[in-house]
Amino acid sequence: MDCCGLVTERKLPVPLKSIRVEVQVKSHVATVTSTLQYVNEEERHLEALFVFPLPADAAVCHFSAKIGDQEIVAEVQDRQTARDEYDDAVSSGCQAFLLEESEESSDVFSLSVGCLSPGQNADITITYITELSVQDDHSLRFCLPAVLNPRYAPAGSDAGIVSEISSCVSAPYTFTFSVHVSSPNPISKLESNCTLDPLVFLNSDHTQATVNLSSGHKLDKDVELFLYYQNTHQPTAIVEAGVNTAKPDSQGQALDEVRHIDVKLKKRPRRRGRRLLFSRRKRKAVSASSQASSLMSDPMVMISLYPEFPKEVMSSLPNKGEFIFVMDRSGSMDCMMHHGKGAKTRIQSAKATLILLLKSLPMGCYFNVYGFGSRFECFFFYQSVVYNEDTMDKALQAVNRMEADLGGTDIVPALQHIYNQPCYPEHPRQLFVFTDGEVRNTKEVLDLVRDHAQSHRCFSFGIGEGASTALITGMAKAGSGHAQFITGTDRMQPKVMESLRFALQPAVNKISVKWKVPHGIKVNTLSPPIKMLFQGQRSLIYAQLKGQSSENSEGSVIVQYNLKDQPVTNQLHFCLKPTEDTGLSVHRLAARSLICCLEQRERKRGGRVANIRRRMVEISVEAGVSSVHTAFIAINKDNREAVKGPLIQRRVPIQVMRHDTFFRPVMRGGGAPPPYSHEQAIAEAKEIDDFGVELEEKPHSRQRKRKADSASSPSKPKPKTGSSLQLITLQKASGCWELSAALARVFGKTEDELTNQKPAQVDGSVWATLLSLIWLYGYKIQQQIEWQFVAMKAASWIGSQNVVSLSRCVCDGNHLLGCQVKEETLGI
Repeated sequence: MDCCGLVTERKLPVPLKSIRVEVQVKSHVATVTSTLQYVNEEERHLEALFVFPLPADAAVCHFSAKIGDQEIVAEVQDRQTARDEYDDAVSSGCQAFLLEESEESSDVFSLSVGCLSPGQNADITITYITELSVQDDHSLRFCLPAVLNPRYAPAGSDAGIVSEISSCVSAPYTFTFSVHVSSPNPISKLESNCTLDPLVFLNSDHTQATVNLSSGHKLDKDVELFLYYQNTHQPTAIVEAGVNTAKPDSQGQALDEVRHIDVKLKKRPRRRGRRLLFSRRKRKAVSASSQASSLMSDPMVMISLYPEFPKEVMSSLPNKGEFIFVMDRSGSMDCMMHHGKGAKTRIQSAKATLILLLKSLPMGCYFNVYGFGSRFECFFFYQSVVYNEDTMDKALQAVNRMEADLGGTDIVPALQHIYNQPCYPEHPRQLFVFTDGEVRNTKEVLDLVRDHAQSHRCFSFGIGEGASTALITGMAKAGSGHAQFITGTDRMQPKVMESLRFALQPAVNKISVKWKVPHGIKVNTLSPPIKMLFQGQRSLIYAQLKGQSSENSEGSVIVQYNLKDQPVTNQLHFCLKPTEDTGLSVHRLAARSLICCLEQRERKRGGRVANIRRRMVEISVEAGVSSVHTAFIAINKDNREAVKGPLIQRRVPIQVMRHDTFFRPVMRGGGAPPPYSHEQAIAEAKEIDDFGVELEEKPHSRQRKRKADSASSPSKPKPKTGSSLQLITLQKASGCWELSAALARVFGKTEDELTNQKPAQVDGSVWATLLSLIWLYGYKIQQQIEWQFVAMKAASWIGSQNVVSLSRCVCDGNHLLGCQVKEETLGI
């Protein structure tokens, strides 16, 4: 085994022997319990370090160690205190275990296992809770990160925990994985990127089911599950009962402290303005402290909203906006998307997607393309340019020359350059960031995006296994956008076009949330304010319910916003009676959300952070969830043994993507770029095209297929020569196509056949565009999400040409191409 990390003196594997993962899914929340078994096979006492990934938004809520028959449950403490106790315990011969979150990135954790005696076993159990994200096909995605990529650190930065990564070609431990799913709605199916055993339903209404990962799985990629429920897009509310952990008189003590401060102010009237300001700040801090102390004792509600916008709003294609595409061109983008047949490199797949995006933009908008690595480049240096035929052709030439040749992964300079450019009035800025997420200064990137959130929206895409969830989801949240992950055999285009659909839909503004609850109950919203709403995408609200009422047990939440200057109101009624058997998952997710908000405030305020940090520790300790300022510590003081000599330290390898080209030199080409012809476009499309590839059907492979439009032929025609990307590459910026030999080859025809069948008095471009639309709807309907904006541009262009006898043209086009597409299907 070729291990990059440390191994034993005898070249034996590190002591981690097995990982067992059990997942409990309730509706759209997953509780994950991982048990890691360590065995010290050496003749001396051992200390092991295991660095591993977790979802960025996960709330780690349990950590325990079992040695023989004795189980030690860890407690949450201040981070430095926990580290000191761990060091003291290990030095004195006690067995100790320390779990802490990386200060650089919230999706990386380190587990230290200290002072294992020779031949001793230890079972480490870690439990975390996470929300499941909603996908474009209405499924809920669960991801168990199994791959941790090396993170690129800019010069002068401190690597921290992430630098402790030890990699190996094949993880030297066994892995088992089981899932139990329960939902108020019936479970339709469950799919995965890995091979699963058959799904077993536990009751007749199919609301509970179990499934296991097939034996022999190698932990060489993230494990993804896609859960399909019936009526999954219905708004829901879960009310969870609290537990009595707060001191009964904590609020009274807080009020006494406020009164004490006020008395002091009366005795010292001088400098009154400054003292009053201090009093208000102190009163606010004390109030927040009281809130923290009662966070777990009060009921908590989690609201899931799914806004639905009017169809007429979603069907129109706007012609305004500034679209900036930021492409990772570091050496790691030369890695393969997967290791199966026909795999493309990350940069190849990204280039094909960029072509599709450029062709889908509306006329009259502004755009630019950036590439970043150790340095950055952009197609149009000074600012974004108007989208037209000339600028689009220049951009396509630049895409053709793009390579993964810019070294490391430093996105900050590129973002700073973008944010320094003035925005165009009435053209909202939309950022599309494509990266494999291999950076170490994650929080610096997120703060930069958040500081400019008022001037743009950010849509992020994690490419390949091991992309940082903290970076990808964090950028989307900070920039009021949407995050997507493309792994394994996933095709990038459908996910990217879904985000483009979100970017093109009208911006929602003036979002407000109001509560209606019985008298005597007060609602304290813990989630940050909602800054974005997208059609059919879930928005979560966590709120604390304080007080009691003898009135009815129903409440409601009202979400109001403006869409195209029209007010919209959505209201959800819910029962205030707590749901049974939720295991405090809602409380812990709410606490984690509150901790993340406080951490953002802490970084923003610079030196004045003592109160914020104290509050974070208080919430973390009371809720029993992880934070950047706390750690889980467990010490077995009953097994004290004298340790002779220094402990042997071992780094436990985790599966890491290897990049032979990670720091390859930058290659520059000289001379002017060659002319960009239709023939060249077709050749490039064939090289990098991953459109229209028919994936092999497997029982649990993830097949995302769209139902054919009802207006199309019930019997699917046989696929013709050519692909969607080849056709899209030939489209003009205005939305039309021209009659050419290249277009004819896409249809499997000759140019003469197209010309001879053209109806009289119909322009050649109109005929070519009409044929292209018919071909897309006739043969590529399952990929409609990918070419929907291309088709909308084409239909709009034909509509502006005042075509005579359009029905006759559609009929002739169907006959020529062997389709049966109805005229109304084309949307002209």
